[in-house]
Amino acid sequence: MTSTVEPISLPQKTASSDTKIDREALARLLVEIARNVDPDHHALYEGIPTADHRLEKLRQLLVGGEISELSRVTHLLDEPEQLAAAVGNVLPDAAARAAHAQLGDALAPAVERAAQRSIQKNPRTLTDILYPVFLPAIRKSIGEKIDQTFQSLNESLRHIFTWHGLKWRFEAWRTGVSFSEVVLKHSLVYRVEHVFLISRSSGLLIAHVTAENATSEDPQLISSMLSAIQDFVRDSFNEKEQSGLDTIRFGELRLWSEVGPFATLVAVIRGNPPEELHEIIRDVSLRLHEESSQALEEFDGDSSQLAGVETQLQTCVELKQEDSNEGFPWLVVAAALLILIPAGGWFFLSWQSGQRWQAYVSRLEAQPGIIVAEQKVRGGQFYVAGLRDPLAADPQSLLSGTQVDPARVHSNWQFYQSLEPEFVLKRLTASLAPPNSVRLSIVNDRIVAEGEATATWIDLARAAAQQLSAGGPVFDIAGVRDVMSPEEREAERWQAYVSRLGTQPGVVVSEQKVRDGQFYIAGLRDPLAADPQSLLSGTQLDPARVHSQWQFYQSLEPEFVLKRLTASLYPPDTVRLSIVNDRIVAEGEAPDTWIDRARAAARQLSAGGPEFDISKVRDVSPDARAAEHWQYYVSRLEAQSGIIVAQQTTRGGHFYISGLRDPLAADPQALLSGTQVDPARVHSQWQFYQSLDPKFVVKRLTASLSPPKSVRLSIVQGRIVVMGEAPAGWISRAQAAADQLSADGVVLDVSQLRELNLAELNYLREAIQTTDIFFSSGKVVPGPEQTPVLDRLADQIKEFAENARKAGVTARFMLTGHSDTTGRETANASISAARAETVRALLNKRGVAPELLLVRGAGTFEPAVPENSKTGSSTNRRVSFTVNLD
Repeated sequence: MTSTVEPISLPQKTASSDTKIDREALARLLVEIARNVDPDHHALYEGIPTADHRLEKLRQLLVGGEISELSRVTHLLDEPEQLAAAVGNVLPDAAARAAHAQLGDALAPAVERAAQRSIQKNPRTLTDILYPVFLPAIRKSIGEKIDQTFQSLNESLRHIFTWHGLKWRFEAWRTGVSFSEVVLKHSLVYRVEHVFLISRSSGLLIAHVTAENATSEDPQLISSMLSAIQDFVRDSFNEKEQSGLDTIRFGELRLWSEVGPFATLVAVIRGNPPEELHEIIRDVSLRLHEESSQALEEFDGDSSQLAGVETQLQTCVELKQEDSNEGFPWLVVAAALLILIPAGGWFFLSWQSGQRWQAYVSRLEAQPGIIVAEQKVRGGQFYVAGLRDPLAADPQSLLSGTQVDPARVHSNWQFYQSLEPEFVLKRLTASLAPPNSVRLSIVNDRIVAEGEATATWIDLARAAAQQLSAGGPVFDIAGVRDVMSPEEREAERWQAYVSRLGTQPGVVVSEQKVRDGQFYIAGLRDPLAADPQSLLSGTQLDPARVHSQWQFYQSLEPEFVLKRLTASLYPPDTVRLSIVNDRIVAEGEAPDTWIDRARAAARQLSAGGPEFDISKVRDVSPDARAAEHWQYYVSRLEAQSGIIVAQQTTRGGHFYISGLRDPLAADPQALLSGTQVDPARVHSQWQFYQSLDPKFVVKRLTASLSPPKSVRLSIVQGRIVVMGEAPAGWISRAQAAADQLSADGVVLDVSQLRELNLAELNYLREAIQTTDIFFSSGKVVPGPEQTPVLDRLADQIKEFAENARKAGVTARFMLTGHSDTTGRETANASISAARAETVRALLNKRGVAPELLLVRGAGTFEPAVPENSKTGSSTNRRVSFTVNLD
């Protein structure tokens, strides 16, 4: 920086005679001070000699120490770490010397704010502090309540079916008190005999009170032994210092102890005390600690300051409950018996009568042809109604032996015709009057007629069978034969024999007749067919009356041709001949010579016999077998969709193949498995291409378009048809894909697609996305005023998710936490994420599935309104919602 001040020079004047001050020396000193203060202005003072160096020494002597100390203090104030260390060294002494009231008033606001922020940041800290204090008390209180409940239940169950129980139940009814309270009143008989107050720190006996007529040893000795037992149990099982032995039981005596901050109150109780007595003893212990806490804490054996303690303990030894000596209520019992005995007799007789009636009804229901529709007992009378077949047993006669009074039974039966087989058989027997040669019986719920009858009776039986077929059991008359003459019977047998011959392969009946009791038959017969004479066996025809004339011929039936081929070709064991669909098929392996003979035989048969197929007989030579396996593999490839075989050759024992293959098609190398072709001898060259086979096109469309669940792609007659409902955007993408595929000759039909109606979803989406959950400053849990908003929001989210699922789409909800600009950015990011997680938990508690909710923290980066506005901070402390559809 350049100064614009003109250089100065000192005037040469002598000292004034009146002041005796050397003005020149003073001026030189001031100039030297200016030089030292601002060395940049040295040029302003040209021509002015420097000050005397002795003046510098004088300055060091006069103010050098102060300048050094001032420099050290300045350096200390400029360094925060050193200043904090210096203040920390003197702060404990300052706090110790300060007045307690002033120090408390000064530190209270800071400590309260620190505690409040610590609890807001991590509430578990306060829980961990209070946990050891409150948990034992809560656990003990709950345990006593449970013991009290079980004691009441146990005593009630123990006396519920005793004479005392009946007496006490009558007392409960008479007094209006619950039965359990009356049971406890009489069964829990007890008396508090001794009460000890023992110091916790020293184990000394503070006070002891004894009930009237109660005896004991030295109280001080008992006190010491109780303290020793407490210490022994605590040390042996590593119990906590504040815990203690609650109950000791010895015969009829019980020792109940209540541990206080400074003293333990022990009550010795004889009998069975109620659990409520714990509360009375605990109240006395608390009252003693409230009134004499300081004296109990400082107790050293001198009980002069605890004069009123025994008065308090006296209230405990006055507690007792004695058994009442009321006499047994014989009059009440007698009155009850007079009422119960007649009532019991009447009940027994009614029950016995009802059992007899039910036995009669069961007997009726077991009878065929009887259906009980209704039965009841009213006013000592019995009523029964239903359906009865006239052929069924008489219900009145079934009353015999049941001990039911017939005069009290009122029945109403409607006649009907039962379809039980035995009743149908009776009606058929009565209506048809079958002759003695016919027998009717029941076989597997069918009525079967067997024997011989006239044609007239058979017609009647056939008409009856047609009437029964509507709903009754089947009436089978196939076993009834028509009565015929011996000549007619012989003719029937002859026709049966001729029919049997006609069904025989290799036998052709050309003529048959009956003349003068003789039977004549002629025709063609293959030498390999069955012998007609042997077929007469079992026909009851006289062979001497049968005259036959057969001409031999070669039948073209496949079984006969197979026999002749087997006899002429002598196939090896590796070849099997069989008949398949009227064709003779040879399968297996054979030499070339046999294959040539078989091929010649096949040509001879082709003129009129069945076809002889030898294509499945393989040549046994290795080269021929390898070529056969290769052709099978090539055929297998050509049958695969997405594979086009362009060329295949065999050269030098190796196989060469090339062509086109879709990436989605089967792997040609994998298809070699099972073909018995050596993979090392196969050389393939495939060019990739996109097949227009519909199933490959469907796979590519599914991968590229990702159709929603409400859309289905299927192949119908070579066309790809898209059906269902989808959003308008997806339909547009599908239409564009259809236009692209049409150029390749593939039809993608999207005409059956319907646009998904999302009007209701859009309304709900707008309602959800315009909802915000607001928070107080520094809070991650919304206030109670946000509860109605959360309830409404949870219902909207569940409704939206359900409607989206029905529409075939999946809904996802993004919960974004926000914060204001107060505090550090890292803390704001954390609190915004915590707010989003809290809202997610609250929505989950209201029934929203957690997998539908996504959370993120935006910190201060996405404010709803500028922070400098009036409502900026409060509006930006929020959780917002975004709805996405997949």
